[in-house]
Amino acid sequence: QVQLVESGGGLVQAGGSLRLSCAAQGKIFSIDGMGWYRQAPGKQRELVATIGSRGSPYYANSVMGRFTISRDNAKNAVSLQMNSLKPDDTAVYYCNVRSKSALWDPWKDYWGQGTQVTVSS
Repeated sequence: QVQLVESGGGLVQAGGSLRLSCAAQGKIFSIDGMGWYRQAPGKQRELVATIGSRGSPYYANSVMGRFTISRDNAKNAVSLQMNSLKPDDTAVYYCNVRSKSALWDPWKDYWGQGTQVTVSS
């Protein structure tokens, strides 16, 4: 199986920056898409940003121009650089990876344990 190890959350003032990192570990043959989602209290989990296997990014409108997603295929890792943070960005952030353990295996989605990001006003 695959485990995702997240790091980088914390408390920051509005306007500040944080960087989230996520590394996939375990039996990995190939990784397709990687991404970040978030869930604020009382709200549904929402997509923040994704990046395809060839490096093409996609951003939610709410973070466009402030967040940057990147991936390191050699390390099976994905990062999210968050700048100009706002109180509305406060949430638990989850890493997501789609991978397969062997050539003929199906793609599977894996989730990290979540890391808290709190932005104070």
